[in-house]
Amino acid sequence: MAKIKLTKNELKKQKDSLKMFQRYLPTLMLKKQQLQAEIRTTEIRIKELTGERNHIDQVFKSWIAVYGEKGVFTPDILVIEDLRTAEGNIAGVTIPIFQGADFKTASYDLYHAPLWLDTAVERMKQVLLLDLEARTLEEQRRRLDRELRITTQRVNLFEKIKIPETKESIKKIQVYLGDQQTAAVVRGKIAKRGLAQAAQKTAQGGPA
Repeated sequence: MAKIKLTKNELKKQKDSLKMFQRYLPTLMLKKQQLQAEIRTTEIRIKELTGERNHIDQVFKSWIAVYGEKGVFTPDILVIEDLRTAEGNIAGVTIPIFQGADFKTASYDLYHAPLWLDTAVERMKQVLLLDLEARTLEEQRRRLDRELRITTQRVNLFEKIKIPETKESIKKIQVYLGDQQTAAVVRGKIAKRGLAQAAQKTAQGGPA
């Protein structure tokens, strides 16, 4: 704890600081709770997306043998052209919000391509959309996690360090000023008694 001045001005300063810490602490604690709730919601959504993707993967398994046809379903048949996101705000944290994606499908001969190809392309779009949304949510969670760490550190700083230290400083200054005031009263009484005794001796004609 830093050294403090044992003065009335310092006492006022410490009391003002205590009021500020006690005013902001509930706000920080509320923000911490909000961040924790949002992170849980994000994690639930990511889990849901993973489940949907796993389901589509299971469906795709029935197509594996067909995908093996050389030159039919190539990686470049479906390309992500644009990822569409917007900016949102949660507890003061700017986060990306998934809004969709645009795809470009390579041209192929509808008359000669296998009938399953259109379905496979649509299923692949579903998988990519789920992956992109999950990736956006992961970025949301990363930003929220970072803000939660910072907020938790501030809560702990105020709750466990700043407020107890400030209270201790106020108590220390008040004790010191109280002792000083008591000492001043005692000195005043002694001085008053001395003056009274001197006046009495003078009145009796003796030496002061």
